[in-house]
Amino acid sequence: TDLRPLDILSEVVPAGRLARGMRVFQVQGVRGFQLAASHPRALGFPASRLFIHCDRFPEEFSIIVTLRVLSIPIKRNEYVFTLMAEESPSVLVGLRYAPNKLHFLFWSQEHTGGWQTRVTFPNVSLSDNQWHTLVLAVSGQSFSLTVDCSVPKDVVVETPFPASLSVKRASFYLGNRRRRKGVFTGLLRQLVLLPGADATPRICTTMNFKVATLSVPTVLQDLPVKPASNEVLKYPYETDTKVTLGSRPPCTKQEKAQFWFNVSRRGLYLCNGSAWISMLEVKQRLDYVEEYQNLVTNSETMGVEVFTIPKVGLFAATANRYNPPGSAIYKWTDGKFVPYQNIPTYQAQSWKYFTIGKKIFLAVANFEQNDRGQEFSVIYKWSRRKEKFVTYQRITTHSARDWEAFVIEGEAFLAVVNHREGNNHNIDSVIYRWNPRTGLFETNQTIPTSGAYDWEFFTIGPYSFLAVANTFNGTSTKIYSHIYIWLSGSFQLFQSILTFGAADWEVFRIRDRVFLAVANSHSYDSGMPAPSNFYAINSSIYELNITAQMFVKFQDLLTYSALDWEFFSVGDDSFLVVANSFDGFTFSVNSIIYRWQGYEGFVEAHHLPTVGCRDWEAFHTAEGSYLLYSSAKEPLSKVLKLKTI
Repeated sequence: TDLRPLDILSEVVPAGRLARGMRVFQVQGVRGFQLAASHPRALGFPASRLFIHCDRFPEEFSIIVTLRVLSIPIKRNEYVFTLMAEESPSVLVGLRYAPNKLHFLFWSQEHTGGWQTRVTFPNVSLSDNQWHTLVLAVSGQSFSLTVDCSVPKDVVVETPFPASLSVKRASFYLGNRRRRKGVFTGLLRQLVLLPGADATPRICTTMNFKVATLSVPTVLQDLPVKPASNEVLKYPYETDTKVTLGSRPPCTKQEKAQFWFNVSRRGLYLCNGSAWISMLEVKQRLDYVEEYQNLVTNSETMGVEVFTIPKVGLFAATANRYNPPGSAIYKWTDGKFVPYQNIPTYQAQSWKYFTIGKKIFLAVANFEQNDRGQEFSVIYKWSRRKEKFVTYQRITTHSARDWEAFVIEGEAFLAVVNHREGNNHNIDSVIYRWNPRTGLFETNQTIPTSGAYDWEFFTIGPYSFLAVANTFNGTSTKIYSHIYIWLSGSFQLFQSILTFGAADWEVFRIRDRVFLAVANSHSYDSGMPAPSNFYAINSSIYELNITAQMFVKFQDLLTYSALDWEFFSVGDDSFLVVANSFDGFTFSVNSIIYRWQGYEGFVEAHHLPTVGCRDWEAFHTAEGSYLLYSSAKEPLSKVLKLKTI
């Protein structure tokens, strides 16, 4: 066997030809085989096709299975696979599932007088209509089962697995034991035998443990949602079609090929595994903006984060200046944001919502020390039982301004912007990597920053980038902000751009063009004569030049101590809104919505009265599209509704 993985499932479908009684079905964006009970022998093949050079089953091995189990009756048993001699009804090797139990079966002539040995793993609950990956490792008397890369369940029995189990004239049977009774009724995606090794370290390397892959038949591998031209799919498959109504649901691999009908836009969308693609839509145009809700906040608000928790609702988290009363989380209820939860924070600057697998997190950037003189920023985890965010991990930070969460090559990261330590603005900001074993974020890389305000992560093709907005180096705001690229396991400098008190980067795409906008807040240099106005300065939009492999300036826009950009779309139109906070005389300054006008670039479209505007968030509900702005100068934020025609 030379220790190569032996793909049992692929042997049943050589060259992509399905055996009788097999269908390809897609659920939650993942494909698997559905087996029929009418032709059990058709789902078999001779063991000699796998064991070419040796007719003995390996003494030590792992079996890797990815399956989706349906709910089955309490007394029913279903076989995942069996290995049976042609002249005998006995099972030489097999895997059988019963409600909340998994049984591994083997025949040991020399130790048990020709009786079958059953190794039972209790409390294995798979009947939740979700995908699961099992790794069963066998060595002598020791049997270990790992479900979705969790803690292994170990069983030691008196009878060891036989050292010399003959597979002469034996055959593998998929999902049955050569009879109609006990046929597996769920979906099978992966069934691999790995001789001589525990496969857990090879399997448990990705973020999506439930569908971790060692070897999957070509028929089941991910293919484009849409063929390259007009040809039919090479491997047709069936799927449950589901149409979701209401606000925008998540579009991930699990929702692939599902539909969403947006009532407010009268549009039908298809999930391609990462984004909703418009199939049919009445295009809307922005007419004007109206005040919708005055959101009274605990105190002045430095930042706001709008997010959706699946099956729970739409929320907004405000980063408030003072504690008490701390910062607040609001829930969208009956068309308004209403108070939902208060969290103690210390001059909070921003929130970041992110998920890792099924875990839901919310991280706050605290600017000041707590009551005990400790300076922490805190990651909170959503408790499904309490339906609240609870403290999960504290991380030492230095006047933290912002968090950014992202995933690279299946690994989760969280980056914090450290603004200053005491009076020193030239300090390290830190990138943390999620350790799935400990369930904690651990330091992965430090990057020197200067009074930094913001991280912005984005991808272009296969490349990952991280841009930092450097604001002040101790003597000047006229300093370089940097863009880093992920190469060989770390971020390395890609490009430096001269900025003036940079407070925010915003990346956005218009068709196949990639833009990066910087919000410049003020121009100050201790060694230069004071300008007539520190705050009335250009903020700039840069466009990626593929040929030059760098961002080049596309457009300058006059702003007034700009602190944030937010990109949003209405129908086919693209917009940018800037948070103007101070014009040198007053905090009551108009923030501007710019409309994309193609060759003309961005053109002023709407002037929005704001007071000390700090942050903008665009969001959508079933009732329409909205903008939310936070004020750093008064305990009042506003929700504005985008009126369309």
